[in-house]
Amino acid sequence: MNKTPPLNDWILYADEHIIVINKPSGLLSVPGKSEENKECVLTHLHQTHPDALIVHRLDMDTSGIIILALNKQAHRALSIQFQDRKVNKKYYALCAGRLTTNTGFIQLPMRCDWDRRPKQIIDFVHGRSAQTHWHKIDQFEEYFSVELRPITGRSHQLRLHMKSLGHPILGDNLYADSTSINNYSRLMLHAGELEFTHPETHQQMKIKSSPTFL
Repeated sequence: MNKTPPLNDWILYADEHIIVINKPSGLLSVPGKSEENKECVLTHLHQTHPDALIVHRLDMDTSGIIILALNKQAHRALSIQFQDRKVNKKYYALCAGRLTTNTGFIQLPMRCDWDRRPKQIIDFVHGRSAQTHWHKIDQFEEYFSVELRPITGRSHQLRLHMKSLGHPILGDNLYADSTSINNYSRLMLHAGELEFTHPETHQQMKIKSSPTFL
């Protein structure tokens, strides 16, 4: 990828147990099935940290914070925190339209749309629980900036939830309208804050990364 920044520019925090990076938009978290999709966070990190293990993922088009473990013990401890929803996540996005309220809570169950994968759909019968808090930051003429705090971690959760409100994330090539897609070079969604317990020291940690589009 020609526009991928140098690896050292990604690193937000590192010690002998974990490494936290700022993933660029357009890069997979893990290798894809096809040969052209082998480049990912892991292939880059393994150049300097060959034992790095992925703990959680971001969509290819989403930028922001990812934490990786550098040994199996740290990987297990962090994975349990994510599984038990003890990790606090905060995202930032630009969304189409105008909001009439400043804050809200979305609770819409989701599942994969098997005929149109990787798209997801709202399904009140077979969908899995999905919950998102949102808070408007600024309103502009035709779009707004918003802080998103997912409680669950479903695939495409924030993208589908904002679309379901009638305010798709700008640049979203799966869920937005053509105007919201074509006027932006990337998905305007960034994982900007991650709060977790260090797997070895048990210290509470909060890592932040500001989005380039705010």
